[in-house]
Amino acid sequence: MPDIACVQIPFATPPGAPPRRSHPCFTGRVSSNPTVTVELAAAADAAALGEVAAVTFPLACPPGAGAADIAAFIADVLSPRRFTDYLADPARTVLKAVADDRIIGYSLLVAAEPTDPDVAAAVTLRPVTELSKMYVLPGHHGNGVAAALMAASLDRARTADSAGVWLGVNQENQRAQSFYAKHGFQVVGTKTFLVGAQLHSDFVMQRTF
Repeated sequence: MPDIACVQIPFATPPGAPPRRSHPCFTGRVSSNPTVTVELAAAADAAALGEVAAVTFPLACPPGAGAADIAAFIADVLSPRRFTDYLADPARTVLKAVADDRIIGYSLLVAAEPTDPDVAAAVTLRPVTELSKMYVLPGHHGNGVAAALMAASLDRARTADSAGVWLGVNQENQRAQSFYAKHGFQVVGTKTFLVGAQLHSDFVMQRTF
């Protein structure tokens, strides 16, 4: 299973279509105007981060992704155990968005040379940071949480002396692509992304500082 994960912003639901898959553990009350802080996550946050990822990843997968493949990806890449590993890795930074003492979103940055040959060829910046993951719980979209996470993530990469940031986004997810373009990202190439046993097509986007 590759370590690189597409940044997660849910697909828009077409008019008249059934609701996108949700996760049964998301039952919390949603504030219409939460006070959100973005800060470094710690080892004690691993379980909560895993819960957020398990809720949001199914919503962000392309429509053709199978339930078994999604479950396998969550178990292999987004479990609390894996977050414990990420939080202990000096090349990785996990930021958490908190409202009402609850983690409602997070991002994960990787300060390393791209290992995927397609990404390495497409991304022109060096040194570069990958925005590997960015999730916000359903119900908190449109409240500025994603924008706050993005701003904090870019600031973190900039202060680490990166020349810019790259990310992968599913080619069908126009909503996410528009969000990243709004924050200065441009499409520079393509790559594949494995979810369980299914390969999906991503755009590679980068933002220069």
